[in-house]
Parts: sequence; C-alpha cells; structure tokens
Amino acid sequence: MAQRVARHQKERSQSWTTVEEPLHIAEVILENSPKADVILVDCLTLWASNLLMETSAEKKLEGKISLMIDALEKATCPIVLVSNEVGTGIVPENQLARHFRDITGWLNQAVAKCASQVVWMVAGIPVTVKG
Repeated sequence: MAQRVARHQKERSQSWTTVEEPLHIAEVILENSPKADVILVDCLTLWASNLLMETSAEKKLEGKISLMIDALEKATCPIVLVSNEVGTGIVPENQLARHFRDITGWLNQAVAKCASQVVWMVAGIPVTVKG
C-alpha cells in the first residue's frame, strides 16, 4: 500500500496542495476553499470508516455528516467528492459492516442531495444520476 501511495503522489502535479485529514474534513474544506481553485476529497468512504472507528453513536455520526454538508454549502470553490457505493451488494452478516454500510449510505445520500451533479462510475463508464 505504501508503494501505491508513493506512486500516486509522484504522478501528481507539483502544483497540487495535499492535505491528509482523517476526521476533520469539514474544517479543512472551510479553511481551504477561499484559497483553492477546486478541492478534491478522496474519499468519503474512508472518512466514514474513520468516523465509525472514532464513535458508533449515530447522533455523533449524524452531527459530523451535518458539519460536512454545511461546509460543502459554504465552500467558495468547487468541491469534487469521491465515494464508494456500498449498498448494491448483499447485506453484510456482521453488525459493524452493516453499520458501516448504513453510515456510508446516509453520507452518500446527504452529499448527493446538496450536490449540483452526481456521477456514478460503472465499469469505468460515467452514469449521470443528477445534474
């Protein structure tokens, strides 16, 4: 994995500014959007996983998602969000995996609701869902 990350970083333009933030993405968006041309968040699914490892309390998770939505609505530059679709497969047997799937589904729905465009990639083919 370290080699993949290093290769990916090497392929990036030197003009990119990278912020690695596991939990406080809303704050990073608000802080950086006034000085950025565009912000790429890669990825919301990993963020959801990090949040779930911090707390499994639904109210706290909903609060973090609300902060993210608020940050997206206040951002002064375009934001591109990458996420994984986790609800199209079978229902996981274990409780943690089901909770992760639910949280990610709620997050994806909330982000899609406030987004001007939603594109689902299927086998490398973009399928416009919204916008």
